[in-house]
Amino acid sequence: MKATTMLGHGLGLRSEYYQEILERRPAVDWFEIISENYMVDGGKALYYLDAIAEHYPLVMHGVSLSIGGPHALDRDYLQRLAQLARRVRPGWISDHLCWSRGNAHQLHDLLPLPYTEESLQHVAARVRQVQDVLERPLVLENVSSYLRCADDQMSEWQFLSALCELSGCELLLDINNVYVSARNHGFEPWDFISALPAERIRQFHLAGHHDYGDYLIDTHDHPVCDPVWQLYRRTLAHLGPVSTLLERDDHLPPLDELLSELQQARRIAREVLDEEAACA
Repeated sequence: MKATTMLGHGLGLRSEYYQEILERRPAVDWFEIISENYMVDGGKALYYLDAIAEHYPLVMHGVSLSIGGPHALDRDYLQRLAQLARRVRPGWISDHLCWSRGNAHQLHDLLPLPYTEESLQHVAARVRQVQDVLERPLVLENVSSYLRCADDQMSEWQFLSALCELSGCELLLDINNVYVSARNHGFEPWDFISALPAERIRQFHLAGHHDYGDYLIDTHDHPVCDPVWQLYRRTLAHLGPVSTLLERDDHLPPLDELLSELQQARRIAREVLDEEAACA
């Protein structure tokens, strides 16, 4: 059954916009929070989180789970994540299909996995452990990548599809990340997207990147580029409506610029879905 919760079009919640959001109540359907920013006992972050949650639906998005790492899962982290979820009551909880911690050290990067049967079984078992703690499906995002493992036995999209089947997890499809990885590795982005299980896709991410010519770096500090908008359009035609999040993490512009870009996403979605309805 398709993941049917549809929140509309949202923004990543960043502290630079807290006060303006409360004062203006901008036309944003929902906000995505970085979970780790609010896994604290008090202070400004939680004050604004609670205030904004009174007016907007929220979704939790983590960067430190390290679901594919070789170390044991951090049980203290999981308990604090579950505690935050009880406070926020998010639409869902997501993180990244990657590893980001070695032993006791957080590496502050989203590192790709080997796409092997051994890795698949390892990650699936860990996803099930996380879901037992959170008491809900975990939503996993595809990351941008710059290197491949020599021992890969399957493509990334084959790995993601098999992981959904084995663990019951859902997917956060980052369309920009697909485009970045496709350019870096020389595959067709549509081969990736069209092969994913449609019924497992809970959310989209849209973001910008930096183009160095021979390779792309996922920076989240630029507007969405035209090829990613086109890929978003094609993906909507393929999948139908999916909750869509516009990400910006650096070089943050005035809020009105992000709202204008978010409106572009809404306009594309409306055009595509109206066209599909007319053809039905």
